[in-house]
Amino acid sequence: MGTGKTTVGQLLSEKLRRQLIDLDTEIEAESKMTISDIFAAYGEARFRQMETEMTIKVSNNNGMIISTGGGIVLREENMTHLRGNSIIVCLMASPETILNRVSGNDDRPLLKVDNPLQKIHELLDYRRPFYEKADLVINTDDMTPEMVAEEIIAKNQVLRYD
Repeated sequence: MGTGKTTVGQLLSEKLRRQLIDLDTEIEAESKMTISDIFAAYGEARFRQMETEMTIKVSNNNGMIISTGGGIVLREENMTHLRGNSIIVCLMASPETILNRVSGNDDRPLLKVDNPLQKIHELLDYRRPFYEKADLVINTDDMTPEMVAEEIIAKNQVLRYD
């Protein structure tokens, strides 16, 4: 969260003329609930199951840009499906940058805690080994979304599978 996935995904979609699929948006449309409402009503475990189901649904499509939430990596099954015909890019940022970028946004169920900065540190520490399995990891702290998109395009030429 707060690393630029949505904005960078939109830029890549425009630059590469490829369809962008935002997994969270698709989950919300299918369930007719916001992610926050899903967490509140059913908990994180149910959301993660819905996330896996949507991953399976969209991962077989070729030529798309798929933007996922940061927790997608927590299930190896998700990564296996995505890796099937995709290059996996992980956008990272420092906890302080993330907090700055998401402050004032009430749509972050995992940050509805007394100390959100501490929670971000905990999430990143736990998820870091999963994130490092991506084909490309980019720290977005000091980059504009445009710079991130251009780096992904440049590196994609080297990583391209097709």
